[in-house]
Amino acid sequence: MPVALDARRDLDFSRMLESTGIDASRERLPHAVVIGSGFGGLAAAIRLGARGYRVTVLEQLDAPGGRAYVFRQDGFVFDAGPTIITAPFLLEDLWRLCDRRLEDDIELKALRPFYRIRFDDGAILDCSDDDQAMAEQINRFAPEDLEGYRRFLDASEAIYRVAFEQLAHAPFHSLTGMLRLAPALVRLRSYRSVYGFAASFVKHPRLRFALSFHPLFVGGNPFTTTSIYGLIAFLERRFGVHCVRGGTGALVNGLAKLIEGQGNQIRYNARVNAITTTGRRATGIRLSSGEEIASDIVVSNADSAATYGDLVPAHLRHRWTERKLKRASYSMSLFVWYFGTSRCYPQVPHHTILVGPRYRELLRDIFDRKILAQDFSLYLHRPTASDESLAPPGCDAFYVLSPVPDLQGVTDWHRESETYRRAIARALSGSVLPGFEDTIVSSRVMTPLDFRDRLLSYHGAAFGLAPTLSQSAWFRPHNRSEEIDGLYLVGAGTHPGAGVPGVLSSARVLDRVVPDARSRQL
Repeated sequence: MPVALDARRDLDFSRMLESTGIDASRERLPHAVVIGSGFGGLAAAIRLGARGYRVTVLEQLDAPGGRAYVFRQDGFVFDAGPTIITAPFLLEDLWRLCDRRLEDDIELKALRPFYRIRFDDGAILDCSDDDQAMAEQINRFAPEDLEGYRRFLDASEAIYRVAFEQLAHAPFHSLTGMLRLAPALVRLRSYRSVYGFAASFVKHPRLRFALSFHPLFVGGNPFTTTSIYGLIAFLERRFGVHCVRGGTGALVNGLAKLIEGQGNQIRYNARVNAITTTGRRATGIRLSSGEEIASDIVVSNADSAATYGDLVPAHLRHRWTERKLKRASYSMSLFVWYFGTSRCYPQVPHHTILVGPRYRELLRDIFDRKILAQDFSLYLHRPTASDESLAPPGCDAFYVLSPVPDLQGVTDWHRESETYRRAIARALSGSVLPGFEDTIVSSRVMTPLDFRDRLLSYHGAAFGLAPTLSQSAWFRPHNRSEEIDGLYLVGAGTHPGAGVPGVLSSARVLDRVVPDARSRQL
């Protein structure tokens, strides 16, 4: 009799759903809630959908992307965050899971040079995968370093073969697993910093900068970030550096459409206030509106420190306690100025790095002393160099980014923001954009306050936990939560770390740690 009653109840429930247009079979699928729609959250949703989950992505902003949000104003399109796309095979894999091809929806354009480095005296080094061009430039700076540069590339490849190909998508949820890999990490001399790694091959200070600055792309100090990140040089050469037609936002929208094509949904203006639990198991989430959404698993693409500090009940936290989070080391933050001009600057390439007069000392001010220095190094992004559609005809779109201390410092950004913007404007006008201030027709800024208040990043750190050796792999918040069953983490603050390849790889880890939906053993 109970079996017959259950069958009748299921039939009545199915009929009710059908009358509302809801697919009854989908409603019976295990439910996964993903908090946040950054690259990590979007990739996680696609992977879970491909493995049979019914997925709901909850995004507190009004559009997808998280740090890759898009600002549209005055006819200009400004990518808020990531602008450099490497390792496109990670994206191709997501499209393949949805029985589509990346190139059918997204147009990637390979850039050469990858980026231009302009030193304080005006000297230029164009970085690319062109061996002859690189050799000519190195000979111009320090011919005695050419052989060391080539050995550096060989060493970068060796790190890539282990750290990226073998470890980036491997879960580090047990200390035993970490110890098994310890010999490989020792062989790679991962205890060195990226700067120490580069300096062991070349002597010229400008070449040492060119081969070591990459950790700044993922929020790390080159003088303290583990040399595992030395793999970036080979990653760029192996797969190229790309931009996206329509801006990085076009890629974000493409990922969102894949999720919708799987029959899953993204809800916007939906801020999560808490992860609900029964015992030590996640049972869903609670929104700021008070609405509760039940789920079989929860995946957080929110900042990992904020996930544990704000969303997980304090009594369930044993490793990532308030004390532990306060003592952790965090990435720098960013000051970003987006502006559009009424004329074009064809002499400026897509990516330019403008190096200030100091390197080690400036980074010490940012990461250790937490003070806003009077000098700076800048990253200038001119996407209209590759895609004129991002600005009105005859105009250029830009953003300029300056690494700055996180909010553990004493800078009053309400007071300093405009002063700092003007200082950056003077530096640009005196170097690569002479007289540009008279052509500005659109402008907006982001400060560390925006990273804290808008993106809910702990201390306003733009990339979450710093990528030091003591905060990598097993020492980082695990992809499968150590605190709560049924909770998983993706994004910059978990393994393997920040950067688009890193957060896409964090979602790939889920394939190893999240039960298959078809097993029903959740």
